[in-house]
Amino acid sequence: MRIIAAACLVAISGMLAGAPARADWVPAFKGNDTGGIIAYTLATQADARQLAVDHCAGYGKVVKFLAIQGHYGGYVSFACRWVPYGANDRPLRTLY
Repeated sequence: MRIIAAACLVAISGMLAGAPARADWVPAFKGNDTGGIIAYTLATQADARQLAVDHCAGYGKVVKFLAIQGHYGGYVSFACRWVPYGANDRPLRTLY
């Protein structure tokens, strides 16, 4: 019984050692209900404003851009804010 358990442990360890850790991979667009980031390379290829507006509109909020790091490896960061007081309409979500 111990031999079978040891063989299973060796097999599982071998499978885990062969799998990549993927610690260096970051998605080009990532966000939640409070905001998010867009990779600068994606922002140069697509409309970053529209991506952020659609993302925040999904939560019923409006977008406010915070910072842009305009170099390779940089990000465009944004925050999702509640609709300002006095606004009668909810944010529109576009089809893309």
